[in-house]
Amino acid sequence: MSLGGSIILVAVGAILAFATDWHMKGVNLDLVGWILMIVGLIGVFVFRSVGRRRGVPPNHTTVIEDGPERRY
Repeated sequence: MSLGGSIILVAVGAILAFATDWHMKGVNLDLVGWILMIVGLIGVFVFRSVGRRRGVPPNHTTVIEDGPERRY
């Protein structure tokens, strides 16, 4: 899940939890909103932790010369 998707989940969850006044039979929209917000926040934290790992520079290629015909 990307950062944008996580933020959208948090925003939709907040709208369902705080800004709606709908009542659906068998569905608690407040609870659905809270669940979406929690999942969105988990997505933000996972994205941040993965993003920190990607900040590490990649391994450099090592060139080994062993005689005139062998190069790696």
